[in-house]
Amino acid sequence: MIFFEIILGLIILAILVIAHELGHALQAIRSGVVVEEFGVGLPPRALKKKLKNGLLLTLNWLPLGGFVKLQGEYDSASNKGDYGAATFLQKTKILLAGVTANWLIAAVLLTFLAMTGMPKVLTNQFSIPSDSQVINQPVEIASILKDHAAEKAGLKVGDKIIRFDNEEVPTTERLIDLSRQKKGQSVNIIYDRSGSEYKIEVKLGKDVSTGILGAGLGQRQLIKSTWSAPIVGVATTAQFTWTTIQGLGDLIGNIATSGLKTAGDSVTGPIGILGTVFPAAEQNGPTQLVLLTAIISLSLAVMNILPIPALDGGRWFTLVFFKLFKKKLTKEREEKIQAVGFYLLMTLIILVTINDVIRLF
Repeated sequence: MIFFEIILGLIILAILVIAHELGHALQAIRSGVVVEEFGVGLPPRALKKKLKNGLLLTLNWLPLGGFVKLQGEYDSASNKGDYGAATFLQKTKILLAGVTANWLIAAVLLTFLAMTGMPKVLTNQFSIPSDSQVINQPVEIASILKDHAAEKAGLKVGDKIIRFDNEEVPTTERLIDLSRQKKGQSVNIIYDRSGSEYKIEVKLGKDVSTGILGAGLGQRQLIKSTWSAPIVGVATTAQFTWTTIQGLGDLIGNIATSGLKTAGDSVTGPIGILGTVFPAAEQNGPTQLVLLTAIISLSLAVMNILPIPALDGGRWFTLVFFKLFKKKLTKEREEKIQAVGFYLLMTLIILVTINDVIRLF
């Protein structure tokens, strides 16, 4: 089962990266820049097809997103149709088009969730009170204490408690009260695991200090909107954007004070997303999967706007720097700057990937 979940995660990540590159391509065409190649996946090349307008469409063997190749993709290029021949404003639009595409995808997905029920994950999450319906999800097992009642009975993290001793449990407080009333006794529990209901008998503990059930409990809330869903979707995307930027700031601060190893414990790369995050989200239902997809799309947008030369934001800041100081950005200079940024980025990706593999195994 986990194999199909990893494939699902890989497909979603690829779609988000392809959408990013498509944003670049469409804006380049609008700006009069020739798009030479649009590739799905990364080389080596598997299939290719050349369109009448000269655009080469390629399907490549490595399923890691995609890429777009523009004519004259250097600032010093000056022929008609070259990226370098475009105006500063046109270059800005082309470079930021991918970021905009990912941000808009996140906004659309969060708008959809606002209509169907958006999980509350931020303490101050935006909503319009007059058009908000709060829906409490079933009480859920959030953690298991070793050698206690829940573990002995076979309950697992993520199980949703439907009935406890033939009574409904609408809140965690109600479940705690019922378990205290029945401490030391055997009770029947009906729970939901991955969409299927099961019945189990649990011998409750007697020690209140360690928990009668021997499990940490949680309860998720969904906020559902109607006419305000688009507003909520866009505002929540803005909130997540700021939260992501704050998280990056904290990460940089942790690297400066505690080193890369300690900071790496809070970072998840592609392997971690595919191997743990996506399967966990998929098991919690489509709502969590859509939310995670929106957050990853937003993270791609924020990451690509960083002033790292190999990224879109870095290329734009390079343009601004040379424009402000009225220096010529030659092909050789640009290649050196991009190479340094690329190696720094690859080093970071390798370190995060190694950290992911260590955590998985």
